[in-house]
This record gives sequence, C-alpha cells and structure tokens, in this order.
Amino acid sequence: MRLLIGNDDGIFAQGIQALANALHRAGHGVTVVCPDRERSATGHGLTLHDPIRAEEVTGMFDPGVRAWACSGTPSDCIKLGLGALLDEPPDWVLSGINHGPNLGTDILYSGTVSAAMEGLLEGIPSIALSLADFASRDFSVAARTACELIEEMTQNPPDRPTLFNVNIPAIAAEAIAGRQVTRLGYRRYFDEFEKRLDPRGRTYYWLGGELLTEVNPEEIYPPTDQPLPTDVQAIRDRYITLTPLHFNLTDLVALDGWHQRLSRSNP
Repeated sequence: MRLLIGNDDGIFAQGIQALANALHRAGHGVTVVCPDRERSATGHGLTLHDPIRAEEVTGMFDPGVRAWACSGTPSDCIKLGLGALLDEPPDWVLSGINHGPNLGTDILYSGTVSAAMEGLLEGIPSIALSLADFASRDFSVAARTACELIEEMTQNPPDRPTLFNVNIPAIAAEAIAGRQVTRLGYRRYFDEFEKRLDPRGRTYYWLGGELLTEVNPEEIYPPTDQPLPTDVQAIRDRYITLTPLHFNLTDLVALDGWHQRLSRSNP
C-alpha cells in the first residue's frame, strides 16, 4: 500500500517515527510530510498569507521512507503532499501517532485529526492515531495497531472513504481489553487566561486550563438508539477505540424539526 503520513507534533516527534518505520517494515511504501515544529491544536487551519516551504530530510527514518519537513500546518502538509510532492495518490492517509488523546470534542481542535480529514476530503480513506497519555513514551502498541488496521482494511476495504479516529490506551498490550468501534463522547474544559506583561509593558494572555469533566452526550443532545459506547468511556475501559468520522457536521437529529419551523417558500 502507498501511505502518506502526517502529524501535528512535528518531524522530530517519536510518534511519527514509530508509525512510519513500523509501516515501512510491514512492506508499505511510506511518505512522510509533517510540520517542521509542533503545531498541536491548530485545527484545520491553512496557511494563506505566507509561503509554505518544505525540505526533504534524511537520517530520521528507516532507509526507504521519504520525508519532508514543512513550514505549514498539519492540513497544509497533507495538501502539499497530495498536490505537489507525491507522484501518485496514496491508498491511505495516516496521521500521528499523537502524543496524547484525541477523544470526543477534542477532534474539533486536533491537528492530528484535521490532517487525516484532509485525506478524506480528497476521497482517500484515512486514520488518525493517538496514544491516550501525555507521559508515556512507548508507541509500540499504537504502531502495531496501525499495521494491523491497514492489513485488515486491505483485506476488507471500507465501502466508502472513511476517517477512523483511533485512540490507544497507554498500557501494556496484554492489559488492553480489545478493540471497540465507538461514537464520539464529550469533554469539557475549564479555560483560564493568565494576564501577563511583556518586557515592553504590553498586555498579553496565556491560555491554560484543564479537563473539567467528561460528559455523557445524552446530557446535551437528544438520546439516540445507538448502543455503542462513547470513545471516552471505552478508553476508560481499556479498549482501543475506533470512531468513524466524516466532514459532514449537519445535525441530523435536529434537521427535520428546524426544517418544519424555519423553512418557507416566498410567494
């Protein structure tokens, strides 16, 4: 398989090196295009008012892995790979392995998920991978999960292009309960802006805060008939979570009600 890999932690991140090398050793053709520095929580931002520069790098990955460090955002990197650096489209776009979880509403801010979403926008099936702990440095289980998923998807390809958001518990392989297809949960954060002064006496703000709570989606949205657990719950239960995502953000539950109340035809 031809694979294009990006991330938001940057070219020096241990996660992308583990992912690219594992997939290359599994026999896949691997190309890496990722930011030249950390670009976490950039969402689906694009660089429109500055040039995008890309430099091919050597010595950071296994021989045979082609890699570029890009000055742009995670989404820029995948766009550049698809539009300028690759001679032919990849079979899959992957992003990660992110250092830290991307669960529930995290995906709206995640550069990791946005990079993978760029592949889906081009009709290419994609996978975003995250190790669900900021302290762990062992990406072996997550890399092995990626290899297994690509192998399984090769044997049984999806009916249509899909983005799988995958979170892997940062525990020993034998302690993992299994794999679980999930729906998105909801994570609420307490935002705190610390007011500071720079050396010239000008005010600036530093965004901080912490995870406040993990909320059951049914507390916010109408209940559904979907029996699957949320990714937030499943990762807590020691499962590898696989959440199919799409770029269509239409609120299908509320769509008909709003149509009845607000749609009209002019005479």
